[in-house]
Amino acid sequence: MLCIGAFSVSNYAQIEAPKFGKGIRILGKDSTYYSKIGYRFQNLYVGSWTLDDGLSDYEASFLVRRMRLKFDGWLVNPKIKYKLELALSNRDNSGGSGAEFRKAANIVLDASIAYNFYKNFTIQFGQRKLPSNRERVISSGNLQFVDRSRLNSRYNIDRDVGLQLLHHHTIGENFLIREIIALSQGEGRNVTEGYFGGFNYTYRVEFLPFGEFSGKGDYVGSAIKYETKPKLSLAVSYDNNNNAVRERGQLGSFITASDGSYVGRDLNTLFIDMMFNYKNISIMGEYAHKTAADNSPIVYDENDEIIGTYFTGTGFNIQGGYMFANDWELAARYTTITPDVVVGDKEDQYTFGINKFVVGHKLKIQTDFTWIKNANKLDNFVWRTQVDVHF
Repeated sequence: MLCIGAFSVSNYAQIEAPKFGKGIRILGKDSTYYSKIGYRFQNLYVGSWTLDDGLSDYEASFLVRRMRLKFDGWLVNPKIKYKLELALSNRDNSGGSGAEFRKAANIVLDASIAYNFYKNFTIQFGQRKLPSNRERVISSGNLQFVDRSRLNSRYNIDRDVGLQLLHHHTIGENFLIREIIALSQGEGRNVTEGYFGGFNYTYRVEFLPFGEFSGKGDYVGSAIKYETKPKLSLAVSYDNNNNAVRERGQLGSFITASDGSYVGRDLNTLFIDMMFNYKNISIMGEYAHKTAADNSPIVYDENDEIIGTYFTGTGFNIQGGYMFANDWELAARYTTITPDVVVGDKEDQYTFGINKFVVGHKLKIQTDFTWIKNANKLDNFVWRTQVDVHF
């Protein structure tokens, strides 16, 4: 279908297929639009064992972890940009079977339009990732490890639908500051019912004292770009999800009473993160703290029966890697999460990774080994290997 579509516009637009990893580019004959089409997939193996006087209870799975179609470009002029991304694999688009999603697959990831309306100000409307923790905003195709950390899977605020206002300015020659304010629906991506009594408000500010990273490296895992001078980004995000009716805000189960009505409470999340790149070295760190109103994550009905539990608590993640001249990388990560006592158990994860970048993040092989320590369970050992292909 993609080839037929490209052929059908060949008489009206200029189509370019540059080198691998750059997508298919279409420029309107009258230069009123530009579109870049890309697609990627990740094939994954996961093996896990229980650590009980040795390795036992081996389990394995092979799957297509992600399969994506991506479209981005501009309309009329380069100041009006759009982005569309679709998730096609079963593992990637699951989670949308409830009534809140009209019992349909959760396929649409991004669908937004942005307008650079004045100098360094841009307004963005639609469904996108919220300006939250850095690891979540980094594309899943640009990660340093096979997948994101436990901190992200437990505390991130994911995607939502609404408005975002972006601004940046420079102090002196190099000190770059970026600010983002977002107003969104609060229930996450592709929810069709909408607005259960409150909106979501997100604020983020980033400080880059040594200027921009090469190739947007502050949102790319590993030292893909060789920085001849140190580059640092420090950022703080704060999110208030007013009357959140899902157990993790934009994610998780919906909380409903016996009569089917939705029950919500305010959720507040603080993120502090950093990225540092210099020559062959890359380091990223994050801290998360999520709380519910009244400092109680448990939701009761009128009969004092538990009908939902918000996942609240703290988390910390630190990771780094060294890129060798032949594009092999050794990386290590330590993650700890400390949920509130009534929510879950403390968990520590130690991960060691080996990566081979054939064409940067566009074609790579990643493998990592994780030792998982849970306060009230037997330890686990997980081995993952993934091939990532991005046209």
